[in-house]
Amino acid sequence: MHWYEGGYWVNFEIRRVEPTTERPHGLSCSFTLHGPENRRLIGFDNAHSVVARGGRFKKRPVVTDHWHRTEVDPGRPYAFQDAAELIDDFFDEVERVLTERGISFQAVDEE
Repeated sequence: MHWYEGGYWVNFEIRRVEPTTERPHGLSCSFTLHGPENRRLIGFDNAHSVVARGGRFKKRPVVTDHWHRTEVDPGRPYAFQDAAELIDDFFDEVERVLTERGISFQAVDEE
């Protein structure tokens, strides 16, 4: 966990699993940013599939990697390349949200 000023925090959950059609990279993961009231603000995970943006008639992708841009975003597909890129993309979004809220991107504590 990383803690930021104002009670904002990020949580990482990742574990190796057997590769499947839904998780071909063999990782089960959830990276989330939470606000001071403990509500998830953004998240990257692969717990379930999501509908591709751009029309209700598009098929759900088989791969379950997706991300939630806001606390009300139902999710949008995420093109997983590797763990390093996932972490970079996640922290880009954390920085975006914290900056929009006037919160420093500098972590104040880590667990």
